[in-house]
Amino acid sequence: MSSVRLLVVGGGNMGGALVRGLLAAGWAPDALAVAETDAGRRRALEALVPGVAVGAAPVAADGAVVAVKPQVAEPACRALANAAVPRWLSIMAGVPLARLEAWAGPAVAVVRAMPNTPALVGAGITAVAPGTRAGEAELAWAAEVLGAVGEVVRVTEEDLDAVTAVSGSGPAYVFLLAEAMAEAGEAAGLEPELARRLARSTVAGAGRLLAGPEADPRALRAQVTSPGGTTEAAVGAFEEGGLRALVATAVQAAAARSRALANEGP
Repeated sequence: MSSVRLLVVGGGNMGGALVRGLLAAGWAPDALAVAETDAGRRRALEALVPGVAVGAAPVAADGAVVAVKPQVAEPACRALANAAVPRWLSIMAGVPLARLEAWAGPAVAVVRAMPNTPALVGAGITAVAPGTRAGEAELAWAAEVLGAVGEVVRVTEEDLDAVTAVSGSGPAYVFLLAEAMAEAGEAAGLEPELARRLARSTVAGAGRLLAGPEADPRALRAQVTSPGGTTEAAVGAFEEGGLRALVATAVQAAAARSRALANEGP
């Protein structure tokens, strides 16, 4: 067994956030290592995570998280295959398990995951799907690692396109709503900065309500929507404008693009 428990391949936003989350969760710095080819990112990471080994090439470890851009997936994975790492956890979008397993070789168990950007603040949700050689132990390991930055759910790989469309891309939908709310507030006569502040705080506060363990969006909406009131007027306008159908179309478009990316290859 290697002295390094986890190697993170790729020191970008998500990889760096994962390392910081693991340190906050109690992992020892010398149990972690990062492989990052960009010298500038390496220097930044060394300052952010002192005590964690940061180098240009993969090193032997008990497991590895592959957190590079899909465009450089193949060279990164082939370099990782040369290191003694028996299990991989990929958080790359659009790179299917079959391709990952081909690069990894027959001795490596692979788990594929789809995180989302709230993981950057420890509030993410990640879906994990096992490869052909990954069993309960590998899924539990993946959940332990990813649990440092939020919730973890298990799915099949066939579900990952829909997961990508709902939670992977979903933060952008919420940000778009906040953007539209601020613009509408400004159009209604508010000062631009006040409109942006109101929209940001409202969306963030509503998210905290939704984060409750028994939170139901339908019930929360009903609590705010008094009969004959202002909220009912606004929600009615959303419904008449086809908001639900538009969201469904957007999710379908994102899922279709996710499927296309997997077929295109890196």
